[in-house]
Amino acid sequence: MALAQPEPGGVPASPFDPRSDPRTGPLRGTLATTACMETLQVGYLHAVAAAAGCSLSQPFPDNGIDWHVSHGAPEHVVDDEVTIKVQLKATYQVPPRPAGPTFGFTLDNEHLVKLARTPVAVHKILVVMLVPREREQWIGAGHDRLDLRHCCYWTNLAGHPVTGRRRTTVRIPTARIFDDRALCEIMTRVGSGGTP
Repeated sequence: MALAQPEPGGVPASPFDPRSDPRTGPLRGTLATTACMETLQVGYLHAVAAAAGCSLSQPFPDNGIDWHVSHGAPEHVVDDEVTIKVQLKATYQVPPRPAGPTFGFTLDNEHLVKLARTPVAVHKILVVMLVPREREQWIGAGHDRLDLRHCCYWTNLAGHPVTGRRRTTVRIPTARIFDDRALCEIMTRVGSGGTP
């Protein structure tokens, strides 16, 4: 008995299946793009936290902060486990690899006030993900990788002033790519009594 090898791209589509048309791609669900962007950025956060050796918890109800990220290490001075609060945002309005040292991102003033509060017992960071406009460009998979596009950047908005009537544009540094090394460095600073 001969066993068929799987097709490189998965199970071959039926020639009568309208979803197999290469011009339109697979049949995607009807969930709103913004809801899908939220799911994508949560996946990014989970991957970064896993690689950094951090645990995640989601406050319920959320009260304006999406996630708590905790990092345990005996080298921390303030406690053996430190925590930061993370607010996630995503946009497809900023292109990948933004030119210059920063890019602008607009927040509702009420949200900015929460993120900018100082002093705080638990530090907060804003993580902004830049995603392609088209969903079929968000991920790419191969035998040795899963690529998420495009990138997350982080900033600490403590002390940031409100400048707009209802919304304020903040500047996100392009040098602050949010990955596992960045998260470990943030947690090391917080663990020594500093700021993110």
